[in-house]
Amino acid sequence: MGKRIALFDTTLRDGEQGEGISFTVEDKIKIAHLLDSLGVDFIEGGWPGSNPKAIDFFKAMKKEKLKHARLAAFGSTCRHGKPAREDKNLNMLIESGAPVAVIFGKTWDMHVTDALKISLNENIILIDESVRFLKSHRRTVIFDAEHFFDGYRHNQAYALEAVTAAQNAGADMVVLCETNGGMLFDDVMSATKTVVDTLHIPVGIHAHNDSDSAVANSIAAVLAGAVQVQGTVNGYGERCGNANLCSIIPNLQLKRGYSIVSEKQLRTLTSVAHHISEIANRTPNNQQPFVGHSAFAHKAGIHVSAIQKNRLTYEHIDPASVGNKQRVLVSELSGISNLLYKAKGMNLDLDKDDPLVKDILARIKAMEHAGYQFEEAEASFEVMVRKALGKHRPLFELISFHVTNEKFGIDDMSVEATVKIRIKGREVHTVADGNGPVAALDRALRKALCDDYPQIASISLSDYRVRVLDSKDGTNAKVRVIIESHDANDLWGTVGVSNDIIEASWQALVDSIEYKLV
Repeated sequence: MGKRIALFDTTLRDGEQGEGISFTVEDKIKIAHLLDSLGVDFIEGGWPGSNPKAIDFFKAMKKEKLKHARLAAFGSTCRHGKPAREDKNLNMLIESGAPVAVIFGKTWDMHVTDALKISLNENIILIDESVRFLKSHRRTVIFDAEHFFDGYRHNQAYALEAVTAAQNAGADMVVLCETNGGMLFDDVMSATKTVVDTLHIPVGIHAHNDSDSAVANSIAAVLAGAVQVQGTVNGYGERCGNANLCSIIPNLQLKRGYSIVSEKQLRTLTSVAHHISEIANRTPNNQQPFVGHSAFAHKAGIHVSAIQKNRLTYEHIDPASVGNKQRVLVSELSGISNLLYKAKGMNLDLDKDDPLVKDILARIKAMEHAGYQFEEAEASFEVMVRKALGKHRPLFELISFHVTNEKFGIDDMSVEATVKIRIKGREVHTVADGNGPVAALDRALRKALCDDYPQIASISLSDYRVRVLDSKDGTNAKVRVIIESHDANDLWGTVGVSNDIIEASWQALVDSIEYKLV
């Protein structure tokens, strides 16, 4: 491996400042252990001086053991008018017990004169005294040079004076913050190189994504000599987010040969990213590079034909290296290559010259034209293919179902579903209620099947989505229902299409159960 680059994660501090994200103390502890297992070197746990939850987290972490990462507490330089030893914020960094103290200070002259309303020299004194105080308490001190790149552009001499003051006071590292997220990579690279050449302590980078350049800017800084990268998992953060470590890690390690984490840890990147998105109660971004569900998904028939010969034709890395996997989608744009690839994954041997192959492709195109979509419903696709090949054995035969909604007054609603099926030569008739028609129908069907197929109890519904296919038809429009189901081991999607939302839901429910049980 090449030169070592340290990872500094601020998901628990900067990431939590993202709109719609809030972690409990327990959430933060779970995330800290996930980051530690990934190989992160520094975990910024929060600002103890800003809220009680951060204080509680640092207290709780005193009982937790991290295998590799070091915990960092965040704060600011001391306030003007009081000595550093009396500054509440700095003292809370010490009381947090974190071995690493991160303090931000002003390096843009406009912020000093307009925001702090003090002289440029007084700001230099604040930086100096704050760093010296923390070092006197034997802390590793990282100085975050806030708005450094804007400051460097407007007053280069002062920006450099500020970071030099932090170095001379004993800071262990200076991190250049691209706080407003508006710089491009050439500005970042040039300024970073100047700082690296000026200082004799390590330099890091902290970039925001307001110009969609945070990852590129972070890499540019590393190429210019920075040895620490700060960012968040999945790019969470204020406004447009922070630099996304899920892209930075593999880009630096796989594309430039830097030493970031072990190969084994890198293979956990996708699972860690998805686990943290679940804790954050955020739907994973399918299009996210490297770790997204669609990152290595192929739809065009030409692409699929090519990757079957050599995956490098349309994949920039091996998906397994980051814990992801290659996927082939089927749709009306699919060719024979897509179908053969999918059939192989279903343990079905298909010959490209078999007339059935063209029949199945024609059926796919006709169904997608009618509104079906198999990209998120691969279980329905498998059921359809097995039916076409005569390899599908239905679990039951539907005789009828009936759903009744009754409303009483303003708030009360009663929903009941009746299902009548023929199973193994006998007729079964069940009734169930639910919070809505689909829930009631699902319960009635499960009740009808449970004696013959008790394993149905392990299947749960994870997600239910409805899409109106042609809004110009108003309430007469056709709808597509996607149901996502899971058990202890697997997750699968099914689809139904109809002018009747209950009928579409029934199709997806039946496919979901038959896919798993057959």
